[in-house]
Amino acid sequence: MLTKLPNILTFSRILAIPVVVALLLLPAPLGNWLAFSVFAFAAVTDFFDGYLARAWHQQSAFGRFLDPIADKLLVAAVLLMLVAAEHIQGLTILPTAVILCREILVSGLREFLAEARVSMPVTFLAKWKTVIQMVALGFLLVGDVGPDFGPLSTLEVGVYGLWGAAILTLITGYDYLRAGLRHINETDPPMA
Repeated sequence: MLTKLPNILTFSRILAIPVVVALLLLPAPLGNWLAFSVFAFAAVTDFFDGYLARAWHQQSAFGRFLDPIADKLLVAAVLLMLVAAEHIQGLTILPTAVILCREILVSGLREFLAEARVSMPVTFLAKWKTVIQMVALGFLLVGDVGPDFGPLSTLEVGVYGLWGAAILTLITGYDYLRAGLRHINETDPPMA
């Protein structure tokens, strides 16, 4: 299981979580940039673990189990640390809560549907949501110590990206919920 490179990459994403958290505790700007670097590595492994598993025909039940868990743990830990470090504050906590709630909802749906042996594949839009979310989190990790992008600071770019990811999160979460509820309605007997 852990001897295959795709699974090693997935597991390295989990190992990166406490490193990112610890680096965010270091003073700025060093802590910001180091945390961003480790997070960027972890985000890139999210693409390569699946790509290599398919390309090298090394897909496994272990990888299918661990990959979404690694993603959700990484995103949740970074979001919580960004709130703690006040890179996310005020109204921007709303998209953070939406993203976290959607991750819990989809995890619960996947667990329920797996017991019923119903597949819930990742949609193209959900993949774009993940890309936008990871890029936004990278900008937020760098925060105010990063360069400006025209009239916007690095932090502002991250905030706008987080709102965009939250909108896609709502859409894809609704799609998954609708698919799950459709299966529940098809399998539950009507109540008299």
